Amino acid sequence: MILYLHIPFCESKCPYCAFTSYADKNILKKKYAEAIVKQLEFELERFKAQSIESVFVGGGTPSTFPTKLLKPFMDKITPLLSKKTEITIEANPNSASLKWLTNIRELGFNRISFGVQSFEDKKLKFLGRVHSAKEAKKAILNAKEAGFDNISVDIIYGTKADTKKLLLSDIKTASSLPINHLSAYSLTLEENTPFFQRQNVKKESLHLAEFLVKSLKNEGFLQYEVSNFSRGYECFHNKQYWRHKSYIGIGCGAVGFNDCERFYPNENLEEYIKLPLMQRVESLNEEDLRLEKLFLAMRSNIGISLDFFSKQTRDKIDMLTEAKKAYIKDGRLYNRNYFLADEIALFLS
Repeated sequence: MILYLHIPFCESKCPYCAFTSYADKNILKKKYAEAIVKQLEFELERFKAQSIESVFVGGGTPSTFPTKLLKPFMDKITPLLSKKTEITIEANPNSASLKWLTNIRELGFNRISFGVQSFEDKKLKFLGRVHSAKEAKKAILNAKEAGFDNISVDIIYGTKADTKKLLLSDIKTASSLPINHLSAYSLTLEENTPFFQRQNVKKESLHLAEFLVKSLKNEGFLQYEVSNFSRGYECFHNKQYWRHKSYIGIGCGAVGFNDCERFYPNENLEEYIKLPLMQRVESLNEEDLRLEKLFLAMRSNIGISLDFFSKQTRDKIDMLTEAKKAYIKDGRLYNRNYFLADEIALFLS
């Protein structure tokens, strides 16, 4: 069993962000801390959780959430964790002070993911980020000093500001820092975000994406999913999603999944605090689940068993392998180009 906790508080709202987050409701943090513990108790009982293999605290900006408010939640799940449990928290460079990082490490977190987005100040300003490149580098070094061995950074590409030169600079800077994981997300224009209303903010370029992958590989970061690259450490938590495993989702705007049901806690912060156990439930049929499993498998190095496919699909698999779009190893089908994941999954569905 894996567990995700959503912290919806932010210092400011980035113009591209469509996640559930609030920049003006800090007064509710204490009540939120109480609500997530109530939901946690309910979910552990519903999922009959005997152990938790990984924890991921995302947002929002978890580094704006005081560690003393997070402690009751962590105390509740600690008996279900082992020494090997991957426990990740997201952070922004400007709010992840050395003191906060030290306190978080003492709470049991052993992996941290920084929302850096770029190491170029002009691009950071364009993206509406409130930290500087200098702060980003300092935060990563502070995390290492605080005792984190597993450090990841996020970068965004595909903006109008991007060139090969700029991307290469970001990659070289990231590579010089003590990180073992990097997530690179192509800018997506989501409805109800300021960027969606603007012109000329995105640069669609497959060549730029391919250049990114090649450049990261040259620095020792190997692609193991559409947006994720490992330099010796693949995120266990995310790989469980791609394996289509069940997961507990705690908090306003989180999502949970078990067997054939998906659970959606309230996305309205005040309503969630008032009724943390009230959720919308989505029932998935056999075909929904089959398609999800296929699409998730094709976007990562997990692959999918050949037993998953019907005999009628075998001709399509042969076509993909002959065209070197996919390959078979130990009875499993693997995608060679994650950027074509959706197209390949559609072809096989």
